[in-house]
Order: sequence, then structure tokens, then C-alpha cells
Amino acid sequence: MTITQLQYVLAVAEHKNFTLAAEKCFVTQPTLSMQIQKIEDELKILIFDRSKKPIQLTDIGQKIVNQAKNIVNEADRIKDIVEQQKGFIGGEFRLGIIPTIMPTLLPMFLNNFIRKYPKVKLIIEELNTDEIIIRLKNGHLDAAIAATPLLDEKIKEIVLYYEPFVAYIPETNKMFAKDEIEIDDLDIDEILLLQDGHCFRDGILNLCKNVSKNEFNRFQIESGSFETLIKLADEGLGTTLLPYLHTLDLKEKDKLKLRNFKEPKPAREVSLIFPKTELKIQIIDALRSTIAGVVKGAIVFQNVQIISPIAKK
Repeated sequence: MTITQLQYVLAVAEHKNFTLAAEKCFVTQPTLSMQIQKIEDELKILIFDRSKKPIQLTDIGQKIVNQAKNIVNEADRIKDIVEQQKGFIGGEFRLGIIPTIMPTLLPMFLNNFIRKYPKVKLIIEELNTDEIIIRLKNGHLDAAIAATPLLDEKIKEIVLYYEPFVAYIPETNKMFAKDEIEIDDLDIDEILLLQDGHCFRDGILNLCKNVSKNEFNRFQIESGSFETLIKLADEGLGTTLLPYLHTLDLKEKDKLKLRNFKEPKPAREVSLIFPKTELKIQIIDALRSTIAGVVKGAIVFQNVQIISPIAKK
């Protein structure tokens, strides 16, 4: 059997369809089917149960796919070792970024990175944390930028920075009169939240679970953007919490409504995450150093309390 044949097996296992798998592998469907049939004949087993729709792995097929992932990754690792030895930093690199980080961080480092490393072809996707973890494990992302810790044994994390939470308080709210606020001042019943699926939302809920005994007894408004939450707060519908970097681009009149927390400030840990196989580690290191260089002057807070991005049950 060959590495290419194993790649075909992995494609069918993922897409559960021979035609779609062939398209993703840039070969004809008969070619892909023939190569998989050769492996099955060689091993004298069936990897796929073709009688089911969609196509399913057999029990032995699942074990073969698990091993095939390791073999294909190790084959890629050999190429990676050679490129590192040559000092080459280039090629395609697929990066995922969560929605609450993408709009603020990406413009800060992208120009610097592509100027410094012109041979790297960056493919960037905005994805939530759950999607990122799946794609990292399936080999469809090389790395990602997300809130951590994720506590996943298959994923390595390198901390980039700690980003404090900042409260956005309209003039009509009692907290507006304070220069700084404390976690105990928060009331989950009046905080406007991002919609479900955002880890920043989970961080706020985790933060408030320790200080508020109220249930959602008024009304709930959830949105996919901080801009909407700010506008709703301005209408007197509540308060909201923002990541620090997001506050830098607010209008001056809106910055007057920002309140920092007393130390230790609640914050999220933002990390560059990637599979422990460390494929393309030379590009990962280049990304880390580029981001660290641009963020160093933007975030100077030291005394922080890290809030988990994982939803608590």
C-alpha cells in the first residue's frame, strides 16, 4: 500500500462518499475506487460498508483509518523536517481564528507577517472553537488562535497574550458612576451576551456564576457581534463585557462608558494552538513571534485572573 492510497481512504472516511472524496483529492472517482479496492484486496478485508448510505466504516476499517492518520501525518513530518533543515519558511498554511479575536488581532499582524514571510500562503478561516478543534484533529488546519486553556491532550498551546475583560456601562446604569468595578458588581440578569457557541460568552457566564444568584428572569438578548451589543446597551437594555483589544477602536464618546475591573482583572488567555505532531512548526514559530511583537505594546496588564473559555455545565 502507498501513502496516496491511505490518503484516499481518509478522504472517503471523512466525506462518506466516493465521488466527493475523489473531487477533494483531485482524481477521478474510478481511480480513487480502484486504489481503495487494491488495499482491501491486499489486506483481504473490507474497509468500507458500501451497502449503507452514506458509506460507513467497518469495525476493522475504523482501526485502519486511525492508523492511516498517524502514517500520513508522519509522512508529512518527514517533509517538514527537510524544510526545517533547509531553513525554508513557506508553503500553504491553514489558520483558524475564533470570531471574537479575528476582527481585532488579524489587522494588527497580517501585513507584518506577509511582508516578512512572502513564501507562506496563508489561508485564514473564522471558526468557533469547537470547529477549530475538529479541523485541527482532522488535519484540515495547521494551527489556530483561540481562547485557552482547552485541556485537550492532542493539542499544544502557546500563550500569545492575556486580554482583560472591559465593561461597557451606559449612563443610566448605577455602575456608570464608578471609576473601576469589581466582579461582585456584575449581575448576569442585565448583561447582554453573544449568542451560544462563542467562548467569550462562556467566559462571561463562568465569571458571573461565582457572583450572581439570579436566573434569567427579565429577558434575554443574544447577538453575534459586539457592535450590536453596544448599541443595545446604549438603548438602556443592559450592559455588556468586551475584550480589551475591541475597545481600542471605539469612538471617544463610547470610550467614556468603559470601566476597567479592579485587579486582578478578569481576562482571557489567547493562544496559538496546533496538533502535538508540530507539523510546520517553523511557520508556527514565525506567527508567534510576529504576533508577540505587535501585541506587546497594546496589552500591558500583568495582574489578571484567567477565566475559562469552556462552558460549565
